[in-house]
Amino acid sequence: MNFPQLIQVSLCLGITFISINPPARGDDWKGWMGDHRDGVYRETGIIHEITPAGLPIKWRKSIGEGYAGPSVADNRIFVFDYLKQSGDSFNDPGERVKIQGMERLTAFDTVTGDRLWQYQYDCPYSISYPAGPRCSPTIDGDRVYILGAEGDLKCLLVENGAVVWQRNLKNDFSIEAPLWGFASHPLIIDDLLYTMVGGEGQGIVAFEKKTGEVRWKALDTKSSYCPPSVITAGGKQQLICFHPAGVSSLDPKNGEVYWETPLTPDYEMSIASPIVEGNKMYASSIRTEAVMLELDQTKPTATELWRGEPKNAVHCANSTPLFVDGVIFGTDCNDGDLVAVDGETGEQLWTTFAPTKPDETRYVRHGTAFITRIGESQQYFLMSESGDLIIATLNRDGYVEQGRFHVLDPTSECFGRAVVWSHPAYAGKTLFARNDKEIVAVDLASQR
Repeated sequence: MNFPQLIQVSLCLGITFISINPPARGDDWKGWMGDHRDGVYRETGIIHEITPAGLPIKWRKSIGEGYAGPSVADNRIFVFDYLKQSGDSFNDPGERVKIQGMERLTAFDTVTGDRLWQYQYDCPYSISYPAGPRCSPTIDGDRVYILGAEGDLKCLLVENGAVVWQRNLKNDFSIEAPLWGFASHPLIIDDLLYTMVGGEGQGIVAFEKKTGEVRWKALDTKSSYCPPSVITAGGKQQLICFHPAGVSSLDPKNGEVYWETPLTPDYEMSIASPIVEGNKMYASSIRTEAVMLELDQTKPTATELWRGEPKNAVHCANSTPLFVDGVIFGTDCNDGDLVAVDGETGEQLWTTFAPTKPDETRYVRHGTAFITRIGESQQYFLMSESGDLIIATLNRDGYVEQGRFHVLDPTSECFGRAVVWSHPAYAGKTLFARNDKEIVAVDLASQR
């Protein structure tokens, strides 16, 4: 489980991602998939290849378990993890595991790696894949927001970790935690915080970001693992929600539904965020379903263009694809490879296992690489599930690698293999990547 300050103008058709934070420097990474939640790293003066000599490590620091990616702002990096105290952890996609422990948010200095403060709270788990929290911290000015795997939604001060307000989604909305834990990275726009909750009339909830009070609730749907996102299309700001019954577009001010399209992922696993280029929106769910929509230019509606099937499109799980120059790049949960898809037809243009599992040439269940575009170029950083940082050119014609560097060891388990399933952060000409044991800072500066 992405996205916008410098508004990303989608070519000539007036579809835009909306700035979700105040104007910021280009070298921060305030939440999931960056300041803009679009998976683009805009900083200049960084490397464009990795030589056999590798990359300098700035520092390594011990942390606990978790899938939550780090977030960075104003020379602080925030890491959300779990310290297990008792119980037996194991991964079974159909069984809830009961363990005792604490969720923790730690602030480190980005330059030295020194710990600045740590906030922790008791948090028994009863979820599947219980390694730790899923949601990256969301930084907004002098506050940082976290959503834990069991529904603890909290606002803390960036400076010292003092709690401003807190809620628990399970208790406050009378629901059970999703099987794989709450995973909808909080989204902040203006004075509201949005996250997927679940239940009748409360599929998504908008909270006052300063107080935690509920502004509005909407959608009759079960819990979603997908973070909401915001676009402007048809002359309206639209809040996009992917949930177990489909994709819904809402008015972010009051939750009024503009349009909906059905999309029913297996096991209710709505995870990857719908992505937009121009007037096209692509939504991908696991196994066999995906849909390409055309967004109307004059009013907030959408029309279905094509549907993905098993051997076309790309069916993503825990890594959101990117949509660039008419091509969708994503890792497929069925075969586990990186796939390039023609946005006009859904045809698969090429596939490769190089960034997911390079020692394989066939089926790898939920093979994963986290994809980040480098500026407006055709080069990308890919963080592989085996812990490698890769630089590669991706375009319609193929995949060309410009080197890789092993950053950290995979410490989680998936279907019998070791994996790293945490989206990295890029800020201050530095890669920040984590596993279940450490957070690592890697120098990306082109000149040192």
